[in-house]
Amino acid sequence: MKAYPKVRKEEMVRYRRTFHQFPELKYEERETASFVKSHLESLGFQVESGIAETGLVALFDSGIPGKTVLVRADMDALPIHEENTHEYKSKTPGKMHACGHDGHTSILMALSSELKTAFSEFVPKGRVLLCFQPAEEGGSGADRMIASGILDRYKVDSVFALHVWNHIDLGKVGVVNGTMMASVDEFKITVKGTSGHGAMPQHTVDPIVVGSHLVTTLQTLVSRNVDPLEPCVVTVGSFHAGNAFNVIPETATLHGTVRTYSKSVYEMIPKRMEALVSQVAAGFGAKIEFEYNRIDKPTINNPSMADIVRTAAKNVLGEDSLTEENTRTMGGEDFSAFLMERPGCYFFIGSRNESKGLVHPHHSSFFDFDEDALPIGLCVMKEVIKTYLLNSK
Repeated sequence: MKAYPKVRKEEMVRYRRTFHQFPELKYEERETASFVKSHLESLGFQVESGIAETGLVALFDSGIPGKTVLVRADMDALPIHEENTHEYKSKTPGKMHACGHDGHTSILMALSSELKTAFSEFVPKGRVLLCFQPAEEGGSGADRMIASGILDRYKVDSVFALHVWNHIDLGKVGVVNGTMMASVDEFKITVKGTSGHGAMPQHTVDPIVVGSHLVTTLQTLVSRNVDPLEPCVVTVGSFHAGNAFNVIPETATLHGTVRTYSKSVYEMIPKRMEALVSQVAAGFGAKIEFEYNRIDKPTINNPSMADIVRTAAKNVLGEDSLTEENTRTMGGEDFSAFLMERPGCYFFIGSRNESKGLVHPHHSSFFDFDEDALPIGLCVMKEVIKTYLLNSK
C-alpha cells in the first residue's frame, strides 16, 4: 500500500466542516451553492447556476481537442438531528450531513482549484465539466439536471462520481462492473373496505385483515416471481389503519419500497405487484388504489469505465487498494440517471477507520468519516480523468 496522498487536505477539511455545520436539504442548497459559485468564480470559471433550482456547472477546457468528462458531486443533507459532539457538528437542529455529501462537494471544489493550477498534470486534452448537483436524497436532482440539457449543451461523453463509504476501510476503493446500487421505487396501496363495529365483523370488509394478507403476499414477488440469484427487495415500511379499538375502519394504507438490480425485474415488478394486490383484495371483497413511483434507476457501471477507475486507484494507492467487498448495495443513487445517458462509473472511496471510532453507517445520527478520504478521493478522481482522456479518441 502506498502512502495516502495529502493534496489539498487542509483546504478540503475547511470546506467540508463549513458545509457540515450548515446543512441544507434537497432543493434548499442555496447557501452551499453560493459558496461553491463564489469559489469557482474566484478561480476564473464561468458558472452556469440555477440548474434544477440550486445546481450549477462550470466547464474547464484544456484548449486541446478531446472528449468531455463530467464529474458530479451532490450537495444536499438529510432531515436527521445530529448527535455527534465535535466542534463542527450541525448548527441546524433536525438537519445533518449524514451521508458524506459535504465531503463530495469539497473534493469537487478542490478539483476545480487543481484544474486552474495544475491541470497539465492530469488533463492532457479535452474538457472537464464540474457538476454540483442538488437533491440526491430522494429529490431526483440528477434527472432534473439532465432534463435541463447539460449533457447535450456541454457535449458530455462520459460521467464519473465518487462517494465516501463507511462500509469500506480507508485506503480502499470499491468498484464493480455492471449494477452497483439498486433502483429506488416507492409504492402506496390503499385498501378500501367497509367499516363497522368491531364486535360484528360479518357486516364489514376489514381492510386491516386484507392489508395484513398483502404484507405477506407481497413477499412472494421476491420468492416466487424473481430468480433466486437476482437481487430484489420488497419492504412495507408503514401500515396505517383505524383510530378506535372497537371500530373496523374504512381504509388501510400500506407504504413501502422496492429495490431491483436488473432491467427485466425493474420493468416486471410494478405490473405484477398491482395485479397481485388487486386479486388478493378482491378475494376479500375489498378494492385497491395503487400508486407506484419511480425515484432512482439501478446504478449500472460501464465495464470499460470501471476499468479506468481500477487503473486510477492502483496508480494512486497501490495494487491492493481495490475491493468489491461491501461495495454492491441495495441502496439507491440518482447518479444512475447520468449512467443511463452516458457511459461512466460510480465508485466508493473507503472512509471507515475503526481506530478513530469512525464506523457509524450512512444516515446515522452519529455518522462521520475519516477526512483522510478527501485527498484520496481527489487524487483518484484526478487520475480517473487523466486515464480516461489519455485513452479516449
